[in-house]
Amino acid sequence: MKTLDDLTDKLVLWRRELHQYPELSNQEFQTTQKIAQWLGDAHIRILPLGLKTGVVAEIGTGAGPTIALRADIDALPIQEQSDQPFSSRNDGVMHACGHDIHTSIMLGAALALKQRESTLAGNVRILFQPAEETFNGARQLIDAGALEGVSVIFGGHNAPDLPVGEFGTRSGPLHANVDRFEILINGKGAHAARPEQGVDSIVVAAHIITALQTLPSRAFSALESVVLSVTRITGGNTWNVLPQQVELEGTVRTHNTDIRAQVPEKIGRLIEHIAAGFGAQAELRWHAGPPVLVNSAEWADFTKEIAAKEGYRVHDQPPQMGGEDFAFYLHHLPGAFVNIGSASAFGLHHPQFDPSEALITPAARYFSRLAQETLRKLTREQ
Repeated sequence: MKTLDDLTDKLVLWRRELHQYPELSNQEFQTTQKIAQWLGDAHIRILPLGLKTGVVAEIGTGAGPTIALRADIDALPIQEQSDQPFSSRNDGVMHACGHDIHTSIMLGAALALKQRESTLAGNVRILFQPAEETFNGARQLIDAGALEGVSVIFGGHNAPDLPVGEFGTRSGPLHANVDRFEILINGKGAHAARPEQGVDSIVVAAHIITALQTLPSRAFSALESVVLSVTRITGGNTWNVLPQQVELEGTVRTHNTDIRAQVPEKIGRLIEHIAAGFGAQAELRWHAGPPVLVNSAEWADFTKEIAAKEGYRVHDQPPQMGGEDFAFYLHHLPGAFVNIGSASAFGLHHPQFDPSEALITPAARYFSRLAQETLRKLTREQ
């Protein structure tokens, strides 16, 4: 029987193969084929769920409880700027979030679990999920029936701010509600030399941007976590004309669902009155993203217990403001999401993001053990 240490070179090779040929959300066709082939070569059963992209595999005899592990497989529209010999060969697309690492980890866990299939106290379903970056992949798998019969689910992410060998999670809210907004400001175009003949939408936008920054600190308690960021401003196409329209785009992150529900109304009222004061109009378009990711206390503690047994230095992490569509699973099932150190000098979504491959084998061993121990725990409790 080969150990995961014996399979390290294979897992790293698979990771580099995925890294060289990244694919955007819902376009992971070659990635899906490769994962299915590698699983098939190991005689791991793939469930016929009719997915466009993504793979759901299952290991076990069919008897006993079923748990799930999840990895995400999509990449980002970023031009890679690393000097690695296995850098992306797909122009403008990069695994800048480490989903290639996550996939190789879960492939390793699958191989380890397959070797112990006859002794498992149940079944392990492994979700290789598409479209995490666009926040609709988890819902695709849920709608396809990937969670049917599943009792508990676990997932994880590499953490570039943590050294390799370190592990973090927490009970309760871990990752934030993620919402996107667009603001359309309509003024009146005019010659830049005669601004009094128009309504300057750029000035209106500037006042709105400044005022929006007061919402987290003045409209909500300082004890609540609220982040509002304007990330795009578009308006005008030449130097001597005041444009009629300016568009703003941005995101709001929260942990409290009641606070989340209040934000659109407060933004809408603020921009409406500011625009009206200048004689302009402002329209808010709100796009709700994934909800807050809430770890089950029992299972978050259990993930830390197993991590400590595997030799990780375990941290109880504070809430994170980043989003994660794994949250959708946890609104259906108990479970937990964890972070494992990847020691990159550059953070997630950076063109020079470069996680350490040293985390792959230990993380695969961890998720394999977590799955086995969870099945034993569920069997004892039943």
